[in-house]
Amino acid sequence: MKTSLNVDEKGKLRCSIEYTLQKIGGKWKTVILWHLGMEGTFRYNEFRRLLPGITHKMLTQQLKELEHDGFIIRTQFDEIPPRVEYSISKIGLTLLPLLQEIHRWGSLHQHESR
Repeated sequence: MKTSLNVDEKGKLRCSIEYTLQKIGGKWKTVILWHLGMEGTFRYNEFRRLLPGITHKMLTQQLKELEHDGFIIRTQFDEIPPRVEYSISKIGLTLLPLLQEIHRWGSLHQHESR
């Protein structure tokens, strides 16, 4: 399989895997996307209960980055008390086959000891 090199304006190699990991890499983004894609809309505190190891600061940062990159949609309702919901976007849905393969691979190999 032959692939052409993808370089930026300075001649630096651009890697699609590196780009993807830059956008969805880390401990929490893929987990957030997985739950939104598989289970639907979540509120902030539902994520806090679902992901007990994540800090308030980290969850807020991850949600903002995912929203900024267009993977999730943040909907704020003008109610008292305020209500905010997060859902997966159309572009976020395009990641589901990748996340399903990651899930499948993890399920097959998580019990192997190394």
